[in-house]
Amino acid sequence: MDVLERVRALCLALPEVTERPSHGEPTWFVRDKKVFVMYANQHHDDRVGFWCAAPPGVQQSLVEEDPEHFYRPPYVGHRGWLGVYLDVETIDWGHLEDIVENAYRQIAPKILIARLDET
Repeated sequence: MDVLERVRALCLALPEVTERPSHGEPTWFVRDKKVFVMYANQHHDDRVGFWCAAPPGVQQSLVEEDPEHFYRPPYVGHRGWLGVYLDVETIDWGHLEDIVENAYRQIAPKILIARLDET
């Protein structure tokens, strides 16, 4: 499975998530309205990754600790969104699953977060 398919699977496993293109890239929405993850295939540079909502302080912490895997994305980075490189030699998919779930939790309404916590 390629990286896009793995990111897609992580996103679509969450309650009431839909996918459609936005700005020419696959993008995942909560209830078809609010973006929580956007794929970035050489969108503004020569790298492949994704951009996602992140809890306060996470972007700065991960970028400082591991700039090989994380970055501040254009346009949404000033709001704390996190960029995750997918064109690296090794990807910790367990960690990325947590990052995607946390992105969802930043955007989803409480009722959907409660449903997620039930599973």
